[in-house]
Amino acid sequence: MNIFADFTARVIKAVEALDLKDKDGVSPDLSRIAVEPPRDASHGDLATNAAMVLAKPTGQNPRALAERLALALRDDEDVAGAEVAGPGFVNLRLKDGFWHAHLSALLGEGRNYGRSTVGAGRKTNVEYVSANPTGPMHVGHCRGAVVGDALANLMAFAGYDVTKEYVINDAGSQIDMLGRSVILRYREALGDEIGEIPAGLYPGDYLVPLGQALAKEFGRSLLQMPDDESLAIVKDRAIDAMMAMIREDLALINVHHDVFFSERTLHADNARKIRSAINDLTLKGHIYKGKLPPPKGEKPDDWEDREQTLFRSTAVGDDMDRALVKSDGAFTYFAADVAYLKDKVDRGFVDLIYVLGADHGGYVKRLEALARAIAGDEVKLTVLLCNLVKLFRDGEPVRMSKRSGDFVTLREVVEEVGRDAIRFMMLYRKSDAPLDFDFAKVTEQSKDNPVFYVQYASARCHSVFRQASEQLGEANFDRSSLAAAVDLLTDEGELGLIRKLAEYPRLIESAALALEPHRLAFYLYDLASSLHGHWNRGTDNPDLRFVKVNDRKLTHARLGLVQAVSDVLTSGLTLIGAAAPTEMR
Repeated sequence: MNIFADFTARVIKAVEALDLKDKDGVSPDLSRIAVEPPRDASHGDLATNAAMVLAKPTGQNPRALAERLALALRDDEDVAGAEVAGPGFVNLRLKDGFWHAHLSALLGEGRNYGRSTVGAGRKTNVEYVSANPTGPMHVGHCRGAVVGDALANLMAFAGYDVTKEYVINDAGSQIDMLGRSVILRYREALGDEIGEIPAGLYPGDYLVPLGQALAKEFGRSLLQMPDDESLAIVKDRAIDAMMAMIREDLALINVHHDVFFSERTLHADNARKIRSAINDLTLKGHIYKGKLPPPKGEKPDDWEDREQTLFRSTAVGDDMDRALVKSDGAFTYFAADVAYLKDKVDRGFVDLIYVLGADHGGYVKRLEALARAIAGDEVKLTVLLCNLVKLFRDGEPVRMSKRSGDFVTLREVVEEVGRDAIRFMMLYRKSDAPLDFDFAKVTEQSKDNPVFYVQYASARCHSVFRQASEQLGEANFDRSSLAAAVDLLTDEGELGLIRKLAEYPRLIESAALALEPHRLAFYLYDLASSLHGHWNRGTDNPDLRFVKVNDRKLTHARLGLVQAVSDVLTSGLTLIGAAAPTEMR
């Protein structure tokens, strides 16, 4: 159903019939031939670069070659016209019958329209959010959560075998600090005076209920245990409570992971998985003993001027080698990253996608280098960075949350603007670009609010059917009867809507391959704009309205078009993770 892929194949067939040869007498490489929408819709329905990419290797004038190709393409039964433009583009206009047939097929596919096999079942791991289990989700986590989830949905729709993963960072100093913070709240629940929360601990009120629960369960017995014993108990309870909170917060924005991977498992059994991963790199010649030069600027916590066990990551694309084992035998944070990545490879994933905050930009090269060292060319690793989100209300910065201590919680944002506004607007900018999120703007009912504009288009489609049912006296409209009438659609606005719908399969594939889910939000806005624009034409000209009581068959044809728009809007909004409403209140 991807007409661009279909016509690329047709163009290649026409080129092959021209029997072109390069300077060595060999058929030229045709892989760079592409068929795309023309930049200006007035130029036609499709445009191909075939003559331009083949002119130089075959020693021909690009416009002259384009003329030959255009002549050949005019023989295609679906082509109404083929014209040469610019330095050698060939613009194609397709017959109305082609668009009618495409719309009929779309109605048969329904919400599966656009589903692709381009992913070829590749096992793909998309890891996103992975916030430390030390508190509730905040707005800083929100963008990565939405980008990762929508990308995973999109890739699954495009034929990848996708696993959504969250790694629980339940080992390390931040968990010790969490445990000590909870013990303070536990003492507070017992009636002890705890004073001001010390620097370095977590001050948020969200830990108060956990302290109260511990007081109810243990009384004062935790205070009578050795510190390491009581801290171990509290940390386990705290991680469980924080992850329950995080899961609830993520569910508020329709984010659900398939796998929650515990970092602790890497350290279990005397860090067996970490040792195994380092041994594997050693056998491949990537490990050595040595000293690292002091880094420029601020020194990291794990840097030391002594001989350590190092990963020769510069040999596989990194800008510096990385420490894995300190001089005292302790593993660095990066050693756990090594074991975790190897674990993913051992689970059979060939596409590894990490969705991280922009402040993790320094991790990109080291993770890419690590993937090359562990799996060579067998695994493709990509890191997507999500830039900051700034919150505003009517242009004024939003104050921090009292409950969290120092940030705005995700729950607070959901309660104010709703899930759908968050899901859509977090995708209405490319992920690596800064995003300003204004509470007032994302809730206003206007064209300037993209999520409202798109959801209103969905509701408008259902409104048309309710109107048709009432005026025509038909309770239900069979898709096959609607599809049988679509050849009556001849208005340029109607055909323009079909052309816009026909872009959806190509959009799915290109967005999935480029790992850019924001393209989906942009497309849905454009489709909604096309629908609203045609609706407004019907307001001015009654002959263009979707429901014509005196012409039942034409109404069926137009309802087929509306149904197709509804199908694509519902499909796209579902992939984004937002609702496709049947009415707006």
